[in-house]
Amino acid sequence: MIEATPRAALAAAGLLALAGCAAESEPPAPQLDEAAVLAASLPVAQSFQAELQAQLKAAIAAGGPKDGVSVCQQAAPAIAMAQSEASGAQVSRIAARHRNPAGGVPEELAEAYAALEAAPLKDGKPNRQIVQTGSGAQAKVHVLSAIPMQEQPCAVCHGTAIDAGLKAHIDSLYPGDLATGFSPGELRGALVVSWDAGRFLK
Repeated sequence: MIEATPRAALAAAGLLALAGCAAESEPPAPQLDEAAVLAASLPVAQSFQAELQAQLKAAIAAGGPKDGVSVCQQAAPAIAMAQSEASGAQVSRIAARHRNPAGGVPEELAEAYAALEAAPLKDGKPNRQIVQTGSGAQAKVHVLSAIPMQEQPCAVCHGTAIDAGLKAHIDSLYPGDLATGFSPGELRGALVVSWDAGRFLK
């Protein structure tokens, strides 16, 4: 065995000390500020839901459930686009049992959606899940807000006893519709508010 000289031992000790200092001086990795994500997302989600519900109720009162379905088909995407432009987020709706195939559940959000299916409500309010996807400049953060099935007005078009004429109208607008047969309290879908994750790192 070759023994280290005193000078070599001192040099090695110095290098170790420098390495330790370098490790200590590295800043911690940025963390996602979930409270800030929720604070930015909840007003967007609530505004979307309130505006859509108002338009649906007005349409049903004026022309019945068929008008409600037609308005929902046109109004929901328009409201989502307006909310996206106003907030800087991307607003959309997803569902496993969807009415529009374009609104299915993306693979990266499937686990969070399943958690909402298991518990649509928390403390009597719609449950939520936060999901971060991607990395670096492509990282996104998504807030999924549960849309629990409500007795009114949702049951008219999504419930278990839909009028035959109304069902035919739904099928004419949404061939292959899967969004019926829900009972009150079940998860009908989720509203998703997505942001660039970088704005919420701290």
